[in-house]
Amino acid sequence: MKAIRAIISGGGTGGHIFPALSIAEGLKAANPDTEILFVGANRRMEMEKVPAAGYRIVGLEVAGLVRGLSLGNLALPFKLIKSIRRAKSIIREFKPDIVIGVGGYASAPVLYAASGMHIPTLIQEQNGFAGLTNKILGKRVGKICVAYDNMERFFPKEKIVFSGNPTRKDIVKCTPEMASEGLALYGLDPEKKHLFIVGGSLGCGTFNSFMKDWIGEGIPEWLQIVWQCGKRSLPDVESFMAAHPEVKGQVIATDFISKMNLTYALSDLIVSRSGASSISELCIAGRPVIFVPSPNVAEDHQRHNAMAIVNKDAAKIVLDADAPAKLRDEILNTIRNEDECTRLSANILTLAKTDAVEIIVREVYNLI
Repeated sequence: MKAIRAIISGGGTGGHIFPALSIAEGLKAANPDTEILFVGANRRMEMEKVPAAGYRIVGLEVAGLVRGLSLGNLALPFKLIKSIRRAKSIIREFKPDIVIGVGGYASAPVLYAASGMHIPTLIQEQNGFAGLTNKILGKRVGKICVAYDNMERFFPKEKIVFSGNPTRKDIVKCTPEMASEGLALYGLDPEKKHLFIVGGSLGCGTFNSFMKDWIGEGIPEWLQIVWQCGKRSLPDVESFMAAHPEVKGQVIATDFISKMNLTYALSDLIVSRSGASSISELCIAGRPVIFVPSPNVAEDHQRHNAMAIVNKDAAKIVLDADAPAKLRDEILNTIRNEDECTRLSANILTLAKTDAVEIIVREVYNLI
């Protein structure tokens, strides 16, 4: 395929950034001479993660709408107008063949500007319930790559392409060999059961509070836990763990998981938020999952994402508000039920979509 110039815009969380990087890798695989520029939001995670992956990024002064009454919302129209002007300037300077949006604050002004300048545009909607920004952009862009059925509720049917969500290249179906490597990585006992609690790239307050309570009350000796607490919470969690030396070696607390494939593989059960990227990875990994959807997201989309999997008997769900009272029993009952874990693993594997990047790259070239 010919070399192209592409802008990829979006970010805010790993759920947006990792798919964006996967698309970039796919475009580079199609032709290594392709030039890619990322556009993100200043002071958000993408401004760190994208350069670390070897790509150039420029930032916009843009922010999201705060729910409820907030003086900060009064400034949003002015920030948006300024960001659209800046986006137009970036587009004129870079001269992209296509602009791709993956969601997040920065995607709105960039995609809006590009579509108005008659540049081919594509958005990748990761969730089963489209957000307001993408619903508005859907009327302007050329193609909309989706990961869930029935998305014509939100977008023009003729623009929709079912692609699935892009995932990191190292996320594959778990194997016993990967599990053994993961256990060795963390120094865990192969004879015990293993739980992975993952709150996403920013961590999860509900999970962190739950783990502190559980450690305080006592974790069964036959269970070992890898607990991803998030960067912002790490100092507090480290202090807490120092005050509970009795769980040293039984609970591994870390802010970020670099070997996610091996951590999935070692897990007899995973407790996770239900962001779209996390779900896509978990389907490929094929491990039993209990989803605890975040209630702090637009349109309650994490619950919609989770229920699409739960309704196919491929995962379990505990609502965030119920987690303090119900999550521990659900974990213990599930992880000890090997037949149920086997069934959940088999069912979630049938939902895996591994060629999302290839489909999106194909649509990019079709648009160009």
